[in-house]
Amino acid sequence: MNKEETLTHLRNAKKAHITWVHRAHALIEGLPVEKEQVPVSCTDCKFGQWFYGEGQRLNMMPSMDCLKEIETLHFELHDTYMKIFKIYFGDEDRSFFSKIFGTRKKVSSFNHDIAKDYYNQLKIISEKLIATIERLERRLFALQDSNFV
Repeated sequence: MNKEETLTHLRNAKKAHITWVHRAHALIEGLPVEKEQVPVSCTDCKFGQWFYGEGQRLNMMPSMDCLKEIETLHFELHDTYMKIFKIYFGDEDRSFFSKIFGTRKKVSSFNHDIAKDYYNQLKIISEKLIATIERLERRLFALQDSNFV
């Protein structure tokens, strides 16, 4: 894969991450979001699929130490989202039909406020992640084409 293709795929993965964060926000704001649209696992989201797939090839290139930071932040992001997910889709106090059809449960205002706090944490982590992804992007852009595998 050449530099241009690598940068394009990285930028698409970054856009997918931003969309994922917007969907998490939509969930908290009460907009209809299916739980499958905001995957809990860091390997199931589109960014994670890129990172743990094609993105791992970047480990063979020089000056790619920011990949470990990206992985740590990405894991932390999904860990925080898991707390939000449990508030909206957890199995406690849900009807039989909502469990079967995977719809979100009715959330108290207290739990909604907790979810908003988690989302604020998620946003901070996401901003750090995006900044680190952009640092990776700049490093890739600066590399010579001959350094690409």
